[in-house]
Amino acid sequence: MNWRAFDLNLLVVFDGLMHERSVTRAGKRLGMSQPALSHALNRLRSLMEDQLFIRTPKGMVPTPRAEQLALPLRQALADMQRALEPEAFVPAQANRRFSIAINNYAAIVLAAPLVAAVSAAAPLVQLDLRPSGTLDVFDLLDNGELDIAIGTFDNVGERFGRAALLEDQFVAVMRRDHPAGRGTLSAAAFGALRHVAISSSGDDTGFIDRSLATRGTKRRIALRLPYLSAGPVLAKSDMVATLSRRVAEALVRGAALQLRELPFTSPSVRTLLLWHRRLDAYPAHRWLRDLVVSVSRGL
Repeated sequence: MNWRAFDLNLLVVFDGLMHERSVTRAGKRLGMSQPALSHALNRLRSLMEDQLFIRTPKGMVPTPRAEQLALPLRQALADMQRALEPEAFVPAQANRRFSIAINNYAAIVLAAPLVAAVSAAAPLVQLDLRPSGTLDVFDLLDNGELDIAIGTFDNVGERFGRAALLEDQFVAVMRRDHPAGRGTLSAAAFGALRHVAISSSGDDTGFIDRSLATRGTKRRIALRLPYLSAGPVLAKSDMVATLSRRVAEALVRGAALQLRELPFTSPSVRTLLLWHRRLDAYPAHRWLRDLVVSVSRGL
């Protein structure tokens, strides 16, 4: 291959296709028309002597050769971007993208104020907020596809830096005129209620069953549903859900719901900011991390 004649922009096209698995979506991501991106892909195929991506009903599927190239090229592009960044990061002038994995808690509690803070300080910066439940977060931090991750993490390796963001306990959420909303909520009364389990929360709520068992009672899960359905269902039923306090407060705002303290001690849930230590000294990433921490302190 004649590397002197190789257009490095083709590597950006390859990375976009690898990420999106669609010519149309990759074009939007890169600011290219579909014909221009298709032309770039054909040039790549000719240079690499491989189809690289095969069109299927489910999208553009990478060939084994493309899979082999994906990780080293992603890392090379990330290293090149960091090498070309100015020594000082000026938010008001920056025009770049940050990719952030967030769990459901962060999506509800932190996403809106973080987006507002970034928009105010760096109006040209783009955020790509990705649901962490569908991702291999550690792997994506390793290969540079993610800049940071926000969530609850156990057994984090030494290669990752971390910062504590938020700590929450659990509360009960029920409709405002719920019969159990008045007076003392005993463990027996709480266990006898019809309980809703939030299937997409990722929270470990096994402590509820253990706490009730030590008090000679238990609960019954009447319904499992995602966060988006929780508010309307709770507002129109006698069911109760156990949620992190800040999530519960967001759910209650504007809805006919109320919070009740649990009849036993709740464990704390810690939300962390995670990043790869190779990014410790890069000004842009340091600015983003500092902003996330600052926004969290205001919540």
